[in-house]
Amino acid sequence: MNIDIPNRSWTDYELIDSGNFEKLERFGSVIMARPEPKALWDKSLSEREWQKMIHTKFAPGAGFAKAGKEDSGTWQRFKKMNDQWYINYALKTPSSEQQAQIKLRLGLTSFKHVGVFPEQASNWDYIYTKTSELLQKSRAEGLPRPKVLNLFAYTGAASLAAKAAGADVTHLDSVRQVVTWARGNMEKSSLENIRWIVEDALKFARRESKRGNQYQGIILDPPAYGHGPDGEKWKLDECLNEMLKCVASILAPKDSFMVLNLYSNGFSPVLGETLVRQIFCQNDNPILDSGELALQDSYGKVLPLSVYIRLKR
Repeated sequence: MNIDIPNRSWTDYELIDSGNFEKLERFGSVIMARPEPKALWDKSLSEREWQKMIHTKFAPGAGFAKAGKEDSGTWQRFKKMNDQWYINYALKTPSSEQQAQIKLRLGLTSFKHVGVFPEQASNWDYIYTKTSELLQKSRAEGLPRPKVLNLFAYTGAASLAAKAAGADVTHLDSVRQVVTWARGNMEKSSLENIRWIVEDALKFARRESKRGNQYQGIILDPPAYGHGPDGEKWKLDECLNEMLKCVASILAPKDSFMVLNLYSNGFSPVLGETLVRQIFCQNDNPILDSGELALQDSYGKVLPLSVYIRLKR
């Protein structure tokens, strides 16, 4: 199992400290404190030192840790800061022969999120690298540029990674506001022509399967639970198996990749890889890679945040 941690060269993000169920982070010039249930250890800095640094702190509401409301609350501000600001991320291939920079807008939401999940950086690089490889092969063989589908796409960092590498990208999320947010990130990153869809992900995948449409890259970052724009219910434990079966039917049988990311506490790399292997490895033998995405604070404490499974054909 691999543990992927963002490279220290990313100067626009830093996990300064973690512990006592909180994390102290810097996004650009803004320092914030947010709840983090997985930070079981003690903080390395004192409460007073945290308080001196932070611009803002998320205060959980009455529904915090309850189903459907676990991230709700408000932000307390202690220093002057903008309501919205941008950070940069430099996408890289392993050889660093090809690079591209994307811009991501941040803002304080009522659900403790700020518009980016920094631990996803290695997934962005993976998507950028694999899409670049597919584009090179397509050009050499005179084929159309690769098509990449990003489901549960949020504010679109993974979509930007695929687009920056030259793919035809379809970005899907059930929340219109975050799709608008993602469009702004595309424009700020000097990219264009991403296809935007506001719809329930499972419903869309079923329809694409019936139509026989295929993609060379598919990205999934499903929540533990959620709702589609028309009230469709999503529960990870109940829906993931069917979703992956639909994805298997629309992922190109050769020269393709899939990235699955899981934030649910009940999932492990072994569970995720077993599920993917059962569905995708019946008729061929793709390369599977799994592990955890984590952040490391300035004092060496490693904070695991999600599980990933990557498949390459």
